[in-house]
Amino acid sequence: MARWEGNTQGRLERAALDLFDEQGYDRTTVAQIARRANLTERSFYRWFADKREVLFGGGDLQERFLTAMDDVPPGTGALPTLLAAFATAPEVLRPRDFLERRAAVIAANPPLRERELIKLVSLSEALTAALERRGCDPRTARLAADAGLAVLRLATERWLADEETDFAEALATGAAELLAVTAEAAPQRG
Repeated sequence: MARWEGNTQGRLERAALDLFDEQGYDRTTVAQIARRANLTERSFYRWFADKREVLFGGGDLQERFLTAMDDVPPGTGALPTLLAAFATAPEVLRPRDFLERRAAVIAANPPLRERELIKLVSLSEALTAALERRGCDPRTARLAADAGLAVLRLATERWLADEETDFAEALATGAAELLAVTAEAAPQRG
């Protein structure tokens, strides 16, 4: 096996996605992924705990958001704090091609969709806790985290769909749409 080739993690990710596309997630083994990447299984396990982690590995995004939240001035509202943190996402997002292929594999596999939801819950909890540490009451923090993640999801979908879309602009559009939807739903007090 050629160990001298660079970008081991990237090679494993590409090999896994190619195999997931060709034969499906369930029929792909770690041995096949390693072989396709011209590596050993041992090399695979240095980077990933299992084949799922090719799709879900790395906590860079969550860590990036939490770090960016620390940079937001104190006294900034919960949702604006999250949106400022989310604007830093392009610094750690994987390439569009990887994200698009990843989404297709996850959409085609119910256990992977479940895993994606678990990861989103974990992210929501981490964001909620960070907002609480900034002085937000728990209910506001939870609502802001969940609403913010909805905006982030839609912004990411827009960004993936159109290479010309600026991520910060997609976030701002999503936030404006959220505001419009919540304004419609607000009960009239009489």
